[in-house]
Amino acid sequence: MTKIYLDSGDPAETKIIQDQIGFLDGQTTNPSLIVKNPEVQKCKTGEKECSESDLLHFYKDIVTDLRTQLDQGQSVSIEVYADANTTAQEMITQGTEMNTWIPDAHIKLPITAAGLEAANHFVNNGVNVNMTLCFTVDQALAVHAATRGCAKGQVYVSPFIGRLDDIGESGVDLIENILNVFTGVKSNVEVLAASIRTKDHVIDTMALGCDLLTIPYKVLSLYSKKEMQELLHAEIVDRVPAEISDDKEWNEYDISHSLTNTGLSKFAQDWRSIFTTNNN
Repeated sequence: MTKIYLDSGDPAETKIIQDQIGFLDGQTTNPSLIVKNPEVQKCKTGEKECSESDLLHFYKDIVTDLRTQLDQGQSVSIEVYADANTTAQEMITQGTEMNTWIPDAHIKLPITAAGLEAANHFVNNGVNVNMTLCFTVDQALAVHAATRGCAKGQVYVSPFIGRLDDIGESGVDLIENILNVFTGVKSNVEVLAASIRTKDHVIDTMALGCDLLTIPYKVLSLYSKKEMQELLHAEIVDRVPAEISDDKEWNEYDISHSLTNTGLSKFAQDWRSIFTTNNN
């Protein structure tokens, strides 16, 4: 059964959704969502001090609050700060600290060469990861190759379906293709559909038997308990295992995509905007 996550940096939204649909299986966060948190927004008005250290402290407080609202064992994704120049070691240093904030975290890393190198390190050291900003099957396969030997549930890959739709490609088709490829190579990496914009995205990805969906508050709040339960128990299509070899290393795949670059830049810009504005 597909797991349902809330994509939000606001614990108040977590409580509302849990009350409305009766459950959550976990939550994802990212720098842009944390910056939108009402308490963090006070930094822009001068009501709060906001150095980068302060912003990290707010992030820790937010995920700690989320951890108390979710059941034991349910994941919260915490994203490292990364731009085009962030090294693997810098991501490892950040992620190692973030992983101490709460139990059952998934450290979010971008699908870049540095991010994949960091993912390999984390998986080899028993840390959970969520590889974000995925837009191609090759990127997903690079995640699989970088994290071979991972336990089920230890590694997520997050295709951004709405952003692909924005450029005239089908994000739902990408989910289906990744699921079939992962079935073909018997991957333990789980597919987490992200950048969900509409109810149709929810219906279509659940019909594929996608492992997990992370849904923004404005979409998930449209559902009642009954509607969500009906979706969760609807018939799903069978996966068609792709015939593909599994003999490449992660650095042999083409992981480049303009939307990965754009998304990375946007997350970094949103994060820096808080303490840059405050310092000005």
